[in-house]
Amino acid sequence: MLFFQVPPAEVVPAPAVPVRAQYGWGYSGAGGEGTGTLNLLMEPGSGRLVAELHGLGERLLLLEGDRASGYRLQVPRQKVDQRAATLAELPLPFLPQMASVEALLRLLRAGEGPGVSILKQDAMGPLKLHWRGRDPQGREEQVWLSRKRWDGPR
Repeated sequence: MLFFQVPPAEVVPAPAVPVRAQYGWGYSGAGGEGTGTLNLLMEPGSGRLVAELHGLGERLLLLEGDRASGYRLQVPRQKVDQRAATLAELPLPFLPQMASVEALLRLLRAGEGPGVSILKQDAMGPLKLHWRGRDPQGREEQVWLSRKRWDGPR
C-alpha cells in the first residue's frame, strides 16, 4: 500500500475588510462646546486610518496614514500639522488616546477605552458612547459619539 504525503495547504490570511463609519459628535470642555460629524475609514490589516472631524461647515481635524508610513495629524484651528510613526505619539483631540487602529475599532465596537462608557447599545454594538477625560492643561472635557453609519464587519 502506498501513501502519498500531501504537503499542508498554505494558509494565507484573508485581507482585513475596511470599515467605514460615521458618527455624530458633541464636545464640551474649557475651550467651549461643539457638535458635528466624525467620518472614519479604518483598515486594521495595514493600520490605515483616515479620520475627518467636521463642525458647522468646517474641517476641524484630519488624521491619515498607516503603520508602514506613519500618520499625519492636521488641526487647522490649533495650527497643528504633525507627523508620527504611531498613533500613540500624536495628541488626538476629541478622542481618548488611541495607540492603534485596532484600539480605535475596539472603542467603537465594544466601548473599550480609558474613560469611555456606553450610553446606548443595539444589536450591532455601542450606538452612543461617552468619554470623559482631561485636556493637556488638565481641565475636564467630554465627548459624545452617536453612530450614524457603519459599513464593514462588526
